[in-house]
Amino acid sequence: MAQPATAQSRATQTSTVADLARFFPEATPVRIPIQLTRTGSLPGGAGVQESTVIEFGTSREVLFACATPLEFADVLRLRNSDGSLDTEASVVAVQYHPGTTIVAARFLNAVPNWIVKT
Repeated sequence: MAQPATAQSRATQTSTVADLARFFPEATPVRIPIQLTRTGSLPGGAGVQESTVIEFGTSREVLFACATPLEFADVLRLRNSDGSLDTEASVVAVQYHPGTTIVAARFLNAVPNWIVKT
């Protein structure tokens, strides 16, 4: 005999990086693995490292998900494996979800040709 049960809908899952990217009209989907390092001066905050993937980018911003609890204005070092992207960025938007932080960070200096649209 069948028993009534409930299941969580996929539509109610937590927000993704794509949801945050809606606020950045120039954002282009990318998949760039990086090493993220928080360089801020907060006690216990500097030097926190994590591997993640940039999922969206503009000429000035990157958007990604991470496990590191970041806050608005945190300064991050972003570096890919071959060093062609090695720069600092400041967190400009953040969404918190259990175990995940969705982040948009703006480059502190110009990074020419890091993202090319065709």
